[in-house]
Order: sequence, then C-alpha cells, then structure tokens
Amino acid sequence: MSKVEDLKAEVLKALQSSDIASLYVLEQKAHDTFDEETLSGFYVNILDLALERLTDTLEAHRVMNTNEVQDFATLRALYEYAIENYSAGQTADASALFEVLSGLSNDEKFSKAMKFHWIASKEKLTLDDFLEKIADIDATQNAGTFYISCFNKEAQKLLGISQTDGELS
Repeated sequence: MSKVEDLKAEVLKALQSSDIASLYVLEQKAHDTFDEETLSGFYVNILDLALERLTDTLEAHRVMNTNEVQDFATLRALYEYAIENYSAGQTADASALFEVLSGLSNDEKFSKAMKFHWIASKEKLTLDDFLEKIADIDATQNAGTFYISCFNKEAQKLLGISQTDGELS
C-alpha cells in the first residue's frame, strides 16, 4: 500500500469507531500527505463526528468532560468550526455556536472563555477586532489551550456591557 492509502485506512478506522481524538492525532500526517480536496474532506469528517456527539450530548442532558479524550476532541472540533464561522464574518452562526459551547463543558475556564467569544460575536465585533482588542494572544499561547483563553481589560468592558443587558449569567 502507498503512504496515502495507508493513511486513508487509518482515517477510515478512526471514522468507523467515531474516534475524533485519533483523527486529530493523524492531522499532521493528513496535512503532509493529502491534497487540498482530501484534506478538506478529512476536516468535514471530524466536524460531522463532532456534531453527532454534540447532538448525543444535548439529548442526554449532560455536559462534556474535558478530561475525557473524546469530549475534549469534540469541544476542540466545535470550537474550530465556530472560529471558522467567525472568521468568515458569519457572526450570527459563530455567536450561536459559542453560546452552546459556553454551556457544554464541565470546565469553568473554557465556559467563561466561550462567553467572551459569544458576546463579542453577538455584538458583531469582527474576529480581527476580537483578537486585537479583547484576546490576550501571548497569554493564551503561554497557557497552552486550544482555544483563546486569556483576555485583556477591554474584555471586562465587553462583559460589563452584556451583563447590563441581562444576557450573561
């Protein structure tokens, strides 16, 4: 088998077992091996599995546990999808996703960070402005999180605006 066929077999095995975490482990190999179209399909598969797990989680009335590898990988995939929407200027879609994410995890820090994302996108702040005025990218990189987790003082003002509207608990 060729390198591409071997990788496709590994991806298929992960897909058949709904293993998002394994797909993320294969991510760098996919970037190095697949053409753009196949790589796009790779990410579509991750998103499809994440949306399926989201539906199952919501139907079960539970939150995702960030210490459980599949839940962690699902949160990452959903966050990346929300950021993709935000980057594309689809602030309403991004806002809805961030709102769901803010209540989906047992991790308080993650939930709080998603509330900043949610409010910023709801207020139609562009992603560039969010990154420049609200996010603390250096602190986030030092924190080592897969999501923007650190914010500057401007973020507190944004949070204050929303709290006066009674929209953030």
